[in-house]
Amino acid sequence: MIGFDLFSGAGGMSLGAQMCGIRVTVAVEADPHAAATYVHNHPGVRMLNKDIRKIKAMEVADHDAQPSVLFGGPPCQGFSTSNQRTRSSANPTNWLFLEYLRFARDLRPDFVVFENVKGILETEGASFLDHVLNGLSDLGYTLSYDVLNSKDFGVPQNRSRLFVIGSLHGISVNIPEPATSIPVTVREALSDLPDLETGASQDVLPYKSESKSEYARNMRGGLKKSANHLVTRNAPHIIDRYRHIPQGGNWEDIPECMMDNYADRSRCHTGIYHRLKETEPSVVIGNFRKNMLVHPRQHRGLSVREAARLQSFPDSFEFKGSIGFQQQQVGNAVPPLLAKAVFEKIMQHC
Repeated sequence: MIGFDLFSGAGGMSLGAQMCGIRVTVAVEADPHAAATYVHNHPGVRMLNKDIRKIKAMEVADHDAQPSVLFGGPPCQGFSTSNQRTRSSANPTNWLFLEYLRFARDLRPDFVVFENVKGILETEGASFLDHVLNGLSDLGYTLSYDVLNSKDFGVPQNRSRLFVIGSLHGISVNIPEPATSIPVTVREALSDLPDLETGASQDVLPYKSESKSEYARNMRGGLKKSANHLVTRNAPHIIDRYRHIPQGGNWEDIPECMMDNYADRSRCHTGIYHRLKETEPSVVIGNFRKNMLVHPRQHRGLSVREAARLQSFPDSFEFKGSIGFQQQQVGNAVPPLLAKAVFEKIMQHC
């Protein structure tokens, strides 16, 4: 089977597809930094690094006679439950799903996979999701959809995403059932990675220890060193705040006298200054720099590699660009192991 990846980002969904034996031939991504990461890690895929609205379907089409799958997740920031300001039809990025429907109409792939945040169910009375479902149904696709949590599929993160799966040939492809009842913890994911300081900037480093979990062994894949050990540099007063936060705690554990730069401290959301709890999966790895997610044991933010581990990117996958762009790419990505579970259901019908 061949695959076409729209709104590819760094390539989390493509990686999940490739794990199932799907040969991804073309990817579309407007952001040049994410596109650079994609190209580095998927050298056999043709990258179209431009606005999807300026791309014709014939630029993506592959004339191979194999079955095909079109997949992608249009920009989701406008649907996020943490983004109340632009969760409406007035946000133009919320309409980019129409480009996904255009490609489905023009390419007529055998299967489609549409991915987005859970918040699309709650935005404008789920009208955006209705547009997607009705649009694909009108094209002849038999659909199933549900919200999946990454922690149920071997990803050490409590992250819910909506998936829509469609078949052009009347096949009802089931949404995957949870693969495990025992989630991977933050400790299992991170304990072999090197100790770092705030502002760490040495990209490639050896591991601190041998793998201490099956998950870590799988992520390492036999490597002796890994890249992207970059950490945002925090001011001393920020680090002092970290010292007051226990595992599982957040800004509420910081003395009020140390938070006087916040005009209204009560308006901080729970993700601000959240220290990860070692014995549980991580909270959502979104914009982890902006949210100031804190390492469970060290008084600093997460490194890019640590966040990538919590997203289930193998250590061989290297992110490109400055630290801010790398952090954004990791936070925006679909966890590869979650994507793999979805594509496995499609491959059962091929």
